[in-house]
Amino acid sequence: MTSSAAPRRPALIALVVLSLIWSYNWIVMKQALAYAGPITFSAWRYGLGCIVLFALLVARRESLRPPPLWPTVCIGLAQTTGFQLLVQAALLAGGAGRTALLAYTMPFWVVLLGWLAFGERPTRQLWCGLTVAAAGLLLVLEPWHPSGTAASTTMAFAGGFAWAVGVVLSKRLFQRGGVGVLSLTAWQMLFGTLVIIAIACFVPEKPVAWTPPFVAALAYNVLLASGTAWALWSFVVARLPASVAGLSTLAIPVLGIAFAWLLLGERPGAWESLGVALIIGALALVNLRRAR
Repeated sequence: MTSSAAPRRPALIALVVLSLIWSYNWIVMKQALAYAGPITFSAWRYGLGCIVLFALLVARRESLRPPPLWPTVCIGLAQTTGFQLLVQAALLAGGAGRTALLAYTMPFWVVLLGWLAFGERPTRQLWCGLTVAAAGLLLVLEPWHPSGTAASTTMAFAGGFAWAVGVVLSKRLFQRGGVGVLSLTAWQMLFGTLVIIAIACFVPEKPVAWTPPFVAALAYNVLLASGTAWALWSFVVARLPASVAGLSTLAIPVLGIAFAWLLLGERPGAWESLGVALIIGALALVNLRRAR
């Protein structure tokens, strides 16, 4: 093993653990919605998750000074409020694997938004990737076989778009310099969570059933998906090239579909399986282009 490869091993291990946490969480969130409404669950998850993130900031002795206010608020509204409420609602109406896949169309929205916001015109290879992804999504959605999940599909797509808006805004803020990854994550989550809590106070939903499964699902989201996973992500970004970190997004929807198949019985059909393969190939094409 070379001297440069040795320091990367802990980051690669962290990358594997991170992918497992976030992919399995689609199953956990789907199951949690049997005991609480999507807005209420999001409010509890991110309210407690904010406490974990700020505790991590204190533990790492990082500054508690907020990043630039209005950009951070906009990121929170897109990446926390918009993305989370939309995907939670999509999970309520649709399957976990399908929702995960559609939400992780985020990288393609980022390509298009990056073109509009930064003038980063997509190359021929990127256009090819987008075309392949569109074909894959068409096979996954199977519009020739209406399934009554149009609302779930639309919300999952919109969630991926909201996440992409947050990514593009974050990129612009990082380009200005002086903003830490964990600090921005904590503060944007705080602003986005405050909106979710306000919405939860006015939108009636079924009361929370504080059963052991729900408490376990909430603990998983607070401690692992919102706390530990973001700390691992910061570690990965610091230790690995950005291209390698970006490739991690490929594993999450794939594992999410696998978990949904094994644990929830959401077995993909032939057309959907082919669509999944095309989307994975398109994601690889886009990310490998960035790597080169």
